[in-house]
Amino acid sequence: MPTMGNKNSMCGLKRFPNYKKSPIGSFAKNSSSHDGIKTIEAVNSCSFSRKADLCIRIITWNMNGNVSYEDLVELVGKERKFDLLVVGLQEAPKANVDQLLQTASSPTHELLGKAKLQSVQLYLFGPKNSHTLVKERYSVGGCGGLIGRKKGAVAIRINYDDIKMVFISCHLSAHAKKVDQRNTELRHIANSLLPRDKRKRDLTVWLGDLNYRIQDVSNHPVRSLIQNHLQSVLVSKDQLLQEAERGEIFKGYSEGTLGFKPTYKYNVGSSDYDTSHKIRVPAWTDRILFKIQDTDNIQATLHSYDSIDQVYGSDHKPVKADLCLKWVNS
Repeated sequence: MPTMGNKNSMCGLKRFPNYKKSPIGSFAKNSSSHDGIKTIEAVNSCSFSRKADLCIRIITWNMNGNVSYEDLVELVGKERKFDLLVVGLQEAPKANVDQLLQTASSPTHELLGKAKLQSVQLYLFGPKNSHTLVKERYSVGGCGGLIGRKKGAVAIRINYDDIKMVFISCHLSAHAKKVDQRNTELRHIANSLLPRDKRKRDLTVWLGDLNYRIQDVSNHPVRSLIQNHLQSVLVSKDQLLQEAERGEIFKGYSEGTLGFKPTYKYNVGSSDYDTSHKIRVPAWTDRILFKIQDTDNIQATLHSYDSIDQVYGSDHKPVKADLCLKWVNS
């Protein structure tokens, strides 16, 4: 399927349009422990609700330019109780990842739609013989970035069983000091990809390597806390949550609790954190956030939010969220 949409530059702050610093989205009705993001606990972890109208598995993974079929099988999982499978990839290789994903998802699911901007990709799978209509695909581009690959974002808007959804997979600028640049990139993506005509969206999901880091904590104490299973102490130092608390980004969105270990940076082929000369500070760079527009009529239940530690082919661990939606008044 062809990619549609804008190809605006994302080379840095000076190349961005002068958007007003209006936060993404609006506040939800429910109060939050963070000013912009409601942190929620997953219930009935790793299971889906039989009473739900729609169950979605959402996965984000920075592939570091590598792919193996075994990793993709682990990524998709053997339990296929979900209706939709959404896979957002960053630093995807030039190989035919969509074909490998389709094989890994068979025989239960088939590819319904995809959106690509070079190494930033988004795939949507649904039950075979479903009548889902993939309505639109968008992309917003960039130049430069980590190891020569482009940053940017792609999106798919669909209507599935009368639930209107937008999924956005993105890859933002790296390094701890570039917080403001990441915030600006998020605003740029939102202005470029989210429909301007105010069409109804029941669910909006952002997934990707957002690249927010742990603020003002050095490598040794971060690793020591993780080694002692005390990574929850670091959540208050997470840049994404800090920026949301300031009202800069993701107002009205929800995210599962960061109960898993930081997903970056690992030695490729292992579950050991970076031992190269760079010795990156571990961070929760890979995230999934969602927003329900009409909370009076649609109830969302998060059934899991976790990393997939058994995938070893990248310096990132994938993150998955299992989300179920139900019409309240149906």
